[in-house]
Amino acid sequence: MWYSSQKVFKVKKLKDSMRIRLEIGKQKELINKLKEKFSWKELSKITELSSNYLRIDVQKEKVLLSEENYRKLCKLMDINFDNYIIEKLSDNWGKSLGGKNSRGSTIKLKILNNKIALAELVGIILGDGNINYYKKGKNIGVYQIKIAGDYMKDREYHLNYVKPLFESVFNLNATEITNEKYNGRFICLSSKELVEFFAELGLPPGNKIKNQVKIPKWVFDNNKLLKCCIRGLIDTDGSIFKMSKRDSGLLRISFTNHNIQLLNDVKIGLKNLGFSVSKIINNKSIFISRKEDIERYLKEIGFSNQKHIDRLQKFRNSLVV
Repeated sequence: MWYSSQKVFKVKKLKDSMRIRLEIGKQKELINKLKEKFSWKELSKITELSSNYLRIDVQKEKVLLSEENYRKLCKLMDINFDNYIIEKLSDNWGKSLGGKNSRGSTIKLKILNNKIALAELVGIILGDGNINYYKKGKNIGVYQIKIAGDYMKDREYHLNYVKPLFESVFNLNATEITNEKYNGRFICLSSKELVEFFAELGLPPGNKIKNQVKIPKWVFDNNKLLKCCIRGLIDTDGSIFKMSKRDSGLLRISFTNHNIQLLNDVKIGLKNLGFSVSKIINNKSIFISRKEDIERYLKEIGFSNQKHIDRLQKFRNSLVV
């Protein structure tokens, strides 16, 4: 396994992000001005935040804009709202993102300094994860990240890898929910700050396919992080299997997802890392098939999901005479 949550990595502390607090009503005014010229979909692409998040949370001033997005939006309209800035708040990439406006959880997240673990968590969420908030009456009351999996096959991965990984990175207790009747197992974390944190990273709450979520640029820009993210994606939405029933030595690694944007990202990411990748099959799957690429994938990226490790070992054991 290329990465273990028990190992300690020496990585640079993530750069602090700033959040802009404008006078009451001015953030809403800025968004309304932009809406006269741009659609929600266009603004979503510009900010890498979901349309619903912009419309429900940002426009209604439930959350504060990051300084980066604030500058982008002002530049689009060629206007300057700096005179309305009350203060700039440091997120410190892990402290509460809700600030004084938070009406929900005020849990302080652990100061984050491990990009490697975070990139793998991003892959896990993009694969089997769901980020959402649920309404209780008129107010949003529950903010949650949920990782889904097979009740039996993903047990080891969920309980001994995903759950500890989340807890070690964010210092939050993750809970396990099972549904034996429907063969389901879920790892859940409830935190408004965590949901908003991932939204700022480029993983907005809501339907992943509708939002066409993708691998964030900060992951693409670093090959080590890209490998970790792809491992998380293939651990959750991928598989390893035999190409031939008669020859266990011919293996193939697959990735299957119904988000065409994410499929393209994984394909491009693997190509950027030097792997030969198939074309997208049936708008849902890509494959690594060359023997040398399979071996390099196992050496440089590998699996964290025990079910994939067990399958690989089973195939290799069948070759022993």
